[in-house]
Amino acid sequence: MVLERRQALENCVFCPKLCRSECPVSNAAPRETLTPWGKMSMAYFLANGSVPAEPSYAEPAWACTGCGACKSACDHQNDVAGTLLAARAGAASLGLGPASAAGVVARFATFQAAHAARTQALAREAGLRGGPVKVLVGCTYTARAGAEARRAVSAARRLVGDVELVDVCCGAPLAHAGDAAGFLRQREAFRAAIRGASSVIAVDPGCAITLRRAYPDGGTPLLVRVDLLLELAHRELAALARVHPTGEVRYHDPCQLGRGLGLYDPPRAILTRILGHAPREFTYARARAGCSGAGGLLPVTMPDVSRDITRARAAAHDGDLLPIVTACASSLVAFRKTGAACDDIVTWIDRALEARP
Repeated sequence: MVLERRQALENCVFCPKLCRSECPVSNAAPRETLTPWGKMSMAYFLANGSVPAEPSYAEPAWACTGCGACKSACDHQNDVAGTLLAARAGAASLGLGPASAAGVVARFATFQAAHAARTQALAREAGLRGGPVKVLVGCTYTARAGAEARRAVSAARRLVGDVELVDVCCGAPLAHAGDAAGFLRQREAFRAAIRGASSVIAVDPGCAITLRRAYPDGGTPLLVRVDLLLELAHRELAALARVHPTGEVRYHDPCQLGRGLGLYDPPRAILTRILGHAPREFTYARARAGCSGAGGLLPVTMPDVSRDITRARAAAHDGDLLPIVTACASSLVAFRKTGAACDDIVTWIDRALEARP
C-alpha cells in the first residue's frame, strides 16, 4: 500500500529537508525521526524492507497531525500527510502501530454507539422533524462541545429549513488509527445512513475532507453534494446580523479548513460581517498558520507533544489575550484545555442568524 506512493516517499527521502521548520510535531519534539523527512524515510525503508518490521520504525507515521504545513512549504507539494496515513494502514496490518491507536480501533464500536445516542438526543432536543438535507454534526462536537453542537443544528435549520441529523461517524478516527478495512466498512455504513438525502451538511472541516476526498476513492460514490455549514453561511452573508459581544477577536485557521480545503476568506468574511470589522490575525496565518496540535489522532498517540503544540499556538497572541475564534471542534477543545478563551464560528453564525430582523 505504501509503495503505491513511491514517488512521494522518494521526494522526501532524497530532499534537503527544507520543510522541517514547518512541522509542529518536530518543533515540539525536536528529533530527526519526527521531521517530515524522518517520518517519510522510516515509512519508505519499512515498506521496501530496508529495516526490520518493528514498532520503532513504524510508529513515527503516527507523529503527524495531518496539518499540511510541510506540503505548503514543499516545492513539489508532496503529500506527506496522505502518505503517512497509507503508512499507518500498512504498519497496522502488521500489528506494528502504537497501542494507543489500536485502542481507538478496539473501542470504536462503543464510541460509535455513544455518538449515535448523543446525536439522537440532540435531534430530540431540537424537535427535528427530518428532511432531505442531512447534517453531520461530528463526533468531537457531540462528545465534547455540546453547546456548539446545538448551535450548529440551530444554524443549519435557520439556513436551509428542515434537516435530519446523521448519527453515524464518517470513520475518520479509524483511518487515522490505521484501520483501513474498518474505515471502508464505516464508509458503507455512512452511505446507508444518508440514502435518499438531497445533500449533506458537515459542521467540522475534518468530516468534510473525509466525505469529499476519502469516500470517492473506491466503493460506491457518495452521490450527494457535501457542504460545510460555514460555506452555506458565507453564501448567505447578507442574512447575518451584526452582533458585537466582545469587540475584538483573533481568528485561528484550522488546518483542515485552510490548507486542507483552501477556505481562508469565507470565515474572515463572516466574522467581518458579524463584528463590523475584520478579526485580528495571528502573526502566522492563512497558509502559514500554526497548527493547534489537535488533529491526526496526535492527542491520543502523543498527548504531551499535542499539548505543547496547542500551548505554543494559544500563546502566540502578540502580547494580548484576545479571545480566539476557530472553525474546528478539535481545535476548540484543545485551546480551551489550555485555559484560552475560544469560540467556534458556528456559535457566531447562529447568533447572527438569530438576531437578523
